[in-house]
Amino acid sequence: MPELDIHWKRRTFLAACVAAPIGLLAAKKPRDQGQGGHDDYFAGLQQALRDADLMRPTLVIDRARLDANIALLKQHLPSDLAYRIVAKSLPSVELIRRVRAATGTNRLMVFHQPHLNVLSQAMPDAHLLLGKPMPVGVVDSFFAQYQPGAFDTATQIEWLVDTPQRIADYRELAAARVRDGAGPMALNLELDVGLHRGGFRNTRDVAEAIRSLQADPNVRFAGFMGYEAHASKIPDALGGPAGALADAMAYYADCVEVAKAVLGDAYRPAELTLNAGGSSTYQLYDNAAPCNELAMGSGLVKPSDFDTATLSDHQAAAYIATPVLKHLDGTRLPSLERLSGLFQTWDPNTAQTFFLYGGYWLADTVSPPGLQRNAIWGHSTNQDMLNGSANVELAVGDHVFLRPQQSEFVFLQFGDIAVYEQGRIVDTWPVFPQAPKAQPAQA
Repeated sequence: MPELDIHWKRRTFLAACVAAPIGLLAAKKPRDQGQGGHDDYFAGLQQALRDADLMRPTLVIDRARLDANIALLKQHLPSDLAYRIVAKSLPSVELIRRVRAATGTNRLMVFHQPHLNVLSQAMPDAHLLLGKPMPVGVVDSFFAQYQPGAFDTATQIEWLVDTPQRIADYRELAAARVRDGAGPMALNLELDVGLHRGGFRNTRDVAEAIRSLQADPNVRFAGFMGYEAHASKIPDALGGPAGALADAMAYYADCVEVAKAVLGDAYRPAELTLNAGGSSTYQLYDNAAPCNELAMGSGLVKPSDFDTATLSDHQAAAYIATPVLKHLDGTRLPSLERLSGLFQTWDPNTAQTFFLYGGYWLADTVSPPGLQRNAIWGHSTNQDMLNGSANVELAVGDHVFLRPQQSEFVFLQFGDIAVYEQGRIVDTWPVFPQAPKAQPAQA
């Protein structure tokens, strides 16, 4: 009996050794993710695109959802704080006009020189704050391409500066412009309020920067900009979003006190731009904040990078739509054709292959549900490949819908934005140019 007992224990041990990896593999085996075709929302959007003959990659904005997000912005915005539109996140003049009309603001934050030129011409009543410090050569390019009109570059643009050297560069440019008859340049100081992406990090340097501007008649101190996008991502163990924002605003408040002390009787808060905020943080503010305006843009269209707790009540309002060009049964990969059956046995989500019109955007597929990228095939900007199980209902000529991860730059890759409302494409909105049009060479 003891010998039999030993053999039984050995067999049990060997069986466990074999079963353990099999069980682990079974646990990791992909499950069928297919859930049929488009739901009613995406089916309606697909029909609207077909009716509008939009059978190419298209960026679509749902106007009703956009308007609902604007309403939430107005509801959450503290009463004492103004709103500034972040233009890079809503890169279309008509889209910005829609937001302006609903919010009543003329304040925009701009991040790209060609966009600055477009907006100064298209919106001569706008007040433009640069969202990042530009090389002085970029400022030269703006003025070289600027078309004089009702827009006043001396009072309606604030240039962002982040270092003493940048201030020195801008003061030199401003002196040359004033000699040519232009007005003083308005300079806004970037504060490092915790993101650590540049800007003034201590009040001593802030004071010195303000003094240098105060002493130069060719420039003027216009205020502060403190971006705190990190705050919404700080875990509770490190103080959480509220703690990070409190720290950021404490330093901001110290800088405001420095400005009061340095400027003395010349300190006029109503004439200064004291900017802060962002899409993921704007709902954390109240009227006790030391700033006087909040910037926000992406939250109005809510790409997936902004799926944060602080924007949980906002809706996704933008999608990429692109037609299916080809449909194949199974998944056949170059030089691995013999393994096609094995792929499908292991992963039921490789039962179908779809090739798209275009692809490799900074976006995630959302409809029909269950589509996935093939890690072996990789990406293609020409005909991107997606796989799906037998339960995915999708045919050649149908649209696949993707959700952008960001709006900036991604929105600029498709030409005019298609505006969707009540089952139809009701308008198209041109997007910003990425560069000025080339001028013909002079003979």
